[in-house]
Amino acid sequence: MHFTVSKSALLKELNLIQGVVEKKSTIPILSNLLLEAKGSELSIKGTDLDVAISTICPIESKKGGAICLQAKKLFEIVRSLPEAEIEFKQGDNDQIAIVCERSRFRMAGLPKDNFPETPEFTGHFTSLPAETLRTLIARTQFAITAEESRYTLNGAKFEIHSDKTRMVATDGHRLSYVEKPANLGEASLDVLIPKKTLAELSRLSADTEETVEIGFNENHLFFRFGRRLLSSRTLSGQFPNYELVLPKNNDNRVAIPAGQLAAALRRVALMADERSHTIRFDVTEGKVTISAPASESGEANEVLPVEYNGPEISAAFNASYLLDFFGVIQEGDVLLEFKDSNSQTQLRSKDESDYDFRYIVMPMRL
Repeated sequence: MHFTVSKSALLKELNLIQGVVEKKSTIPILSNLLLEAKGSELSIKGTDLDVAISTICPIESKKGGAICLQAKKLFEIVRSLPEAEIEFKQGDNDQIAIVCERSRFRMAGLPKDNFPETPEFTGHFTSLPAETLRTLIARTQFAITAEESRYTLNGAKFEIHSDKTRMVATDGHRLSYVEKPANLGEASLDVLIPKKTLAELSRLSADTEETVEIGFNENHLFFRFGRRLLSSRTLSGQFPNYELVLPKNNDNRVAIPAGQLAAALRRVALMADERSHTIRFDVTEGKVTISAPASESGEANEVLPVEYNGPEISAAFNASYLLDFFGVIQEGDVLLEFKDSNSQTQLRSKDESDYDFRYIVMPMRL
C-alpha cells in the first residue's frame, strides 16, 4: 500500500470515526481502524462490534493494499502534522511509514484479516432530511436513562410512517416525544436505537445539510450520509407504551418566554438541594412563583408575571430535567400545561409548527 492524502481531508474522516473505536477493549483489534486503498479512494472502517462507521477519503494512490492501524495514535499523528500532503507507505511486517514534509513516523500495523466483518445492507433505503434526524435526536437523547440495567430504556424508540417520523425517549421520570410530518411513501420502521448510536448519528448529521438514507434488516440499522455509512445493532425488548403517558386533560396552561423562564430556573436552581435538585412551582392568578425550598445553604424564589386565572397549582420538579428542555428550546413562548398538582406536567413550544415536540415531567413529592 502506497498513497498520498490531504491532511485536512484525512483528519476530518478520522475525527468522525473516533467515537466508535473502543478505548479500553479486551479485544485489541477493536482499538484499530481498517484502512484500505483502492483506486483513488481510501476506505476507513471502525467498529466496537455494536456500532460501525465506514467512510471514504480521496487519495492519490500508487499501490493498493490494506492495513489495520491503532486509531487514537493515527489520529494524534495526523492532527499534529502541518497542513500538507501526507504519504503512507507499507513496508515489511505490516509496518507503515508516514511522511509529511520534514516529519517521519513509523507505525506497527496488523493484517486486514484480523479486523472483524462489518454488516452490509443491500435493501431499500428511505431518505430523510439530515436536519430532521438531527432535531429528533437533539430533542430526545437527554431523556434516555443513565441506568445500564434498564436495557430497553438505554436508547430511543424511532418510528417511520408514510406521513411522519417520530422519536421517543424516557427514563421513567420524564419522557420526550417529537414528531415531524413527512411524505415518506410506503416507508415503515419501528426500532430501538442505542444511546451510543444516537450520539454518533448526531455527529455525522451535523456534518451534512443533505439527506440521510436509512435502511433496516433483521437486527441492524443503516444510516448513509453520502460516502459515510453507520451501521448499528438495534436494542431488543419492549419499549413502554408511551401513549399512556401523554397527558390528555392538561387544560391549565401558562405561557412564559423561554429565555425568561430558563434564566429564572437557573438562578433558583443554584439554591436547590444538591441531591434531589428540587424546585417548586406555585401557579396562581397572574403569576408563577419558582422557589427552592429552604435548606442549610439558604433559599431562593422568583416571581414571573403571567396571564392565568385557573385553579391554584403547586408542584415540585427536578430542576435538571426542566433545564434539559431549555437546552433545545431557547426562543419563543413555552407552554406549561398542568392538570393538577399531582399529575405529570407537559412542556411544549407555543409557536413552533414544524415539529410536534412534547416534554412530560413527573412531579416530585412536596
